Amino acid sequence: MELNTNGIIGQSTTLAGVFKMLVKVAPTDSTVLVTGESGTGKELLVRALHANSNRANKPFVPINCGAIPKELLESELFGHEKGAFTHAIRSRAGRYELADGGTIFLDEIGEMDLSLQVKILRVLQEKEIERVGGSGVKKVDVRIVAATNRDLENEVKAGHFREDLYYRLNVIPLHLPPLRERGGDVILLARHFLNKFCEKKGREPLDLAPKTVRILQAYAWPGNVRELENFMERLSILTDGDVVNPSDLPDKILNQVADLDDEAEVAFEEAAQQLAAPTASAAQTSQPRQGFVWPDLADLEKLGLSLKDFLDTVETRIIDQALEKASGAKNLAAEYLGMKRTTFIEKLKKRHQ
Repeated sequence: MELNTNGIIGQSTTLAGVFKMLVKVAPTDSTVLVTGESGTGKELLVRALHANSNRANKPFVPINCGAIPKELLESELFGHEKGAFTHAIRSRAGRYELADGGTIFLDEIGEMDLSLQVKILRVLQEKEIERVGGSGVKKVDVRIVAATNRDLENEVKAGHFREDLYYRLNVIPLHLPPLRERGGDVILLARHFLNKFCEKKGREPLDLAPKTVRILQAYAWPGNVRELENFMERLSILTDGDVVNPSDLPDKILNQVADLDDEAEVAFEEAAQQLAAPTASAAQTSQPRQGFVWPDLADLEKLGLSLKDFLDTVETRIIDQALEKASGAKNLAAEYLGMKRTTFIEKLKKRHQ
């Protein structure tokens, strides 16, 4: 099937893995739990899930469980009958009834009060609801998708989230990676947002200077896509020229990236010393590469290396090539290698031990 990404922008391998899972999960009615840091775009992903489902022509009803006081949330979810409480002057349908036939999105479900979690569990098990102040139940045909930026397993251990509800929600876990693990998507998104805000404000499109690109790639973006979007809006207002230069960036970003650059420089110097001899030997060879040839045992014996030493040397060389191609930006280098940024950082740290 052709995937409707619902406006999610990105070409990274980590995001491609999410889309691959989305294609499999969307046509089903299975309950999905979307996890990810704040600002990664979880609601966009859930909307894409609904848009690619068999319920796409039915209602999509979101509700932020952390934004509504707990004493009102039950009525918002299940509705209430006239006179059920003060100011309940008429009967009112809840979000579950409004979503009948479609999808209900329980955002920030980790904020939900324990007493209400019991009632959500009942809906999952029995497919029926009861309005506040009501005396009967009503069947609902709703797909439930929940999202949270909390670690629900830890919340269960701490007694803040029901274990049985966690397992009923976590039928299909779908994790949205943070922006720092999405490599080149940072610049793809930065240019998209920058063009959008420049057009909205009626000014000529801004370009990113090469060094600015490298800095934006190296920055960790703790606020993820939301932080990047807000920052691009700020640049569209405050940048005087037609190019965003490093001088236009705040000290918060420049200071963090300066530290990353220092680490990358040390890594480059050490790698150059370790691999100087093999590199020089390769440079003296005038014959062009004739394609990939698998190394064999004779190569290890000729070099006097154990298998571990040989593999470590190969890994070091390829990591250094990825770093060089990424101009020292670790998140982009990790993307080139198809690994998580955290794994990449750990490999660099081991070289200094």
